[in-house]
Formats: sequence, structure tokens, C-alpha cells
Amino acid sequence: MADDYYQTLGVKRDASQAEIQKAYRALARKYHPDMNPDDKTAKEKFQKVQSAYDVLNDPSKRELYDRYGSAFESAAAGAGAGPRGQAWHGQGAPGFEEVDFSQLFGDRFGPEAGAGGHPFAELFGSFRRGGQAGKGRRGRAEDRGADVQSEIEIPFQTAVQGGKTEVGVQHPDGKVHRIEVKIPVGIADGAKIRLRGQGGPGAGKAPAGDLLLTIHVAPHPWFTRRGNDLTVRVPVTLAEAVAGAKVDVPTPSGTISLRVPPRTSGGAKLRIRGHGIKPKTGEPGDLFAEIQIVLPPVLDDATAEAIRKLDQEHPSTPRRDLRW
Repeated sequence: MADDYYQTLGVKRDASQAEIQKAYRALARKYHPDMNPDDKTAKEKFQKVQSAYDVLNDPSKRELYDRYGSAFESAAAGAGAGPRGQAWHGQGAPGFEEVDFSQLFGDRFGPEAGAGGHPFAELFGSFRRGGQAGKGRRGRAEDRGADVQSEIEIPFQTAVQGGKTEVGVQHPDGKVHRIEVKIPVGIADGAKIRLRGQGGPGAGKAPAGDLLLTIHVAPHPWFTRRGNDLTVRVPVTLAEAVAGAKVDVPTPSGTISLRVPPRTSGGAKLRIRGHGIKPKTGEPGDLFAEIQIVLPPVLDDATAEAIRKLDQEHPSTPRRDLRW
């Protein structure tokens, strides 16, 4: 059975590029043959770590590996990857990115390259979508349309729960075609989605290239994410923190009632198991409610004096561990 590259590096499947590189550096030092002259298995372990890193550190290889597993190399060979286009941002409405193929091929293939235009306009004038391109005779690898790269930003909620969004692709005829993109549950910031047949047009009957979308996740005003775990900042009053309370907390699956124990300090994190990101496979993440104590907007002198007296009667050193 082929090794699981994620297990080899000891990272989660949604690990960031930085996490993958950090894990690789640690394991490379641990298993490097020069560091383990008496361990006959060190070389083999080091080679496995290197192989896993070579794939997971390359976004295009990683995307194929996530889709096809150990058979990703043969899948890549069958796909016939062509030259990549330049990446650019569209100027449309938020969440709607436009890809202008005239920027990739030059003005000769833009909206003006119709009848009587550039002699090669007719050759590239027919832009076929992925499903149609595969039905005809497959062109030579060098005739396949170029892969085009673009970027799109999605809401934090869509990244957590999955959903659909749209991307605009400007075809050589100047028209912008909207393509619906399915966003998988728990997609990470920086992940790539491949839309087959939505890239540059191929020569003659050759298939079109692919559109590679880099996903950027917009920040949320209250939630942050680490892997499949979520953290939400929960404001509570001073009285609720001192006496304890039940407060409503929003989660991706609906509002829940959270019990705040008496004498809870600001910054404390209360775990709600299973209410984080729920991927299709694997265990769901947890939700951490980070308590933030909010003082009353108006604090009279008598109340402030009572608080100062309480602090004198029960002194504490909350910053004892604070250091550079």
C-alpha cells in the first residue's frame, strides 16, 4: 500500500504551506543519514519524507494528489498539462473575478479578432468548454489550450460550510461567461480549484486548457480558524463573568446555549466539542468560545471604588507570566 504523504509528514490534509515546510524541516533533520550514521533505516525514512514534501509543497502536484491519491502521476500524464497563463485579478463585483483571455494571447485574439482580423483568429475563435472538448479528436499536447490562473475571494462562512460561488470568464469573443464553482466544506485559504476545459482555447480541435482558481478566504469579524477548529470571541458582562451565566453563541450549525462558569476570567476559552468544521470525511473540529469581559459603559464612583476595594482584599498578579 502506498504511503499517505500527509501521514508521512505528520500534518493534517488541510495543512498550510508553512505547516508543511515546518514539518519537513523537522523530519529532515531527524532522519538525515548524516545525523544517524548507526541507523540503517534513516536513509529510507529520509527518502520517504523527501518524496512526500516534493509533492505536498508543490500546489499543482498536491491538488492532483488530493484528487487521485497515489495514482496522481498517471492522472497528471493523462491530463496533458500545458503551458500556464499569467495570473491576474478581475475588476468585477466582490466575489466575482473576470479572466480576460486577450491578456493571455494578445489583442489579436480579443473581441476585434473576428472576420477580416488576424489570420489566426478563426483558428482560435471557437472556445469549447471542457465537456465538449473531450468528445472530439484529442489534439497534440502542444496544441492544447493554456492553463489560466486567477484568484477569487470567498466569505469565511462559505469556506467553513461549503457552497457555491461564481467566477466570470471573458472569452475571445468579448463576452463574459459566468461559471458556477462548487466550494468544498472546509477549504483552506490558498487552496486551488481546477476547472477543466475553462482555460485558454486549444488549436483546431485540441481541448481547451484549465482554469486554476486560487481561493482566498475573507476574514470574519468574530470567528477565526485553525485547521478544523474554530474560535469565536464571546463578549460577556462583568456580572455574567463573576456570577456565571448562560449565553447564546452562534455556530456554523445554529445557535447554542453556552454555560459560562462563575468567576470566569477574560481570555478563557470554553470548548464546545464537534461544533467546528465538519468535513465529509474525518472527525469534526471543535469550537472554542473565547470570553471577553465588557465593562459597563457608565461606571459610577461608588461602583469603581467597590471594585478597587475588592482588588485590594484579593490581590493577584495577572501579568506574572508576561514576557518577551
